[in-house]
Amino acid sequence: MPSDSNVSTAPSWAGRSVLVTGGTSGTGFQAAKRLVALGASVVINGRSEERGNEALAALREVSERVALSLGDCANYSTSERVVKDVVAAFGGVDVVVSAGASSTSRPKLFAEMTPDEVLEGLVAKYQARLFPIHAAIPYLKGREDANIVLLTTDAGRHATTGETVVGAYAAGIIQVTKTLAKELSRDRIRVNAVSMTLTAGTRSWDTIFGNEGFQNVLFSKAVAKFPFGGAPTASDVSEAVVFLASHGAAQITGQTISVNGGLSYGGW
Repeated sequence: MPSDSNVSTAPSWAGRSVLVTGGTSGTGFQAAKRLVALGASVVINGRSEERGNEALAALREVSERVALSLGDCANYSTSERVVKDVVAAFGGVDVVVSAGASSTSRPKLFAEMTPDEVLEGLVAKYQARLFPIHAAIPYLKGREDANIVLLTTDAGRHATTGETVVGAYAAGIIQVTKTLAKELSRDRIRVNAVSMTLTAGTRSWDTIFGNEGFQNVLFSKAVAKFPFGGAPTASDVSEAVVFLASHGAAQITGQTISVNGGLSYGGW
């Protein structure tokens, strides 16, 4: 019979504080919900006061150790303020889940895009993900098992027609994950990412399939190809996020895990 010394004693989430940008809906909200249930203290961030208050109320049904900090983290001063809100609420920052990104643009042929649509992705998909983690790094230093988990899309690995620009920004996040992990290893801060595909229970899903048009036709074909009976859900993706943020992933850094339901394979 194995001795008690062989039993895992992974640290609890109790006493750990987490910032989840984009935490008021979709995958970010599901990750926050899971973390709160595990005992973490969580601050969610988003731009919409209505969605934010609804998310906050739902999370407070699980635990009182949750707070809301509104603002657009594509603005650096907002990111700084949001990080300081976490420190003020819970005494520090142990984990940043950078899931915040929103855009009115959707998959579109590159030749048909306007310059403004190209640049919008830089702000919504890139700055909104990078600014919060940059602002949080001074507070992560010195914290036990401090880490960062970014959200990106599998378009960075397997772009389809209409994803020239979004694929480029997504690939950038994957490269940031690799290189930043190397830079922050000296401070014992892990950096990983979760790469999503078409994901049910997200605002992007609702936008794509809520209207007729190019993107609806394009991605309806993709949905039919999932080999396990349907697309991943926001809850499915959040499980990978929470794992990478946990002590169970203490030896994992610089990696991007695809949660794509078998829609594509391989990648870099």
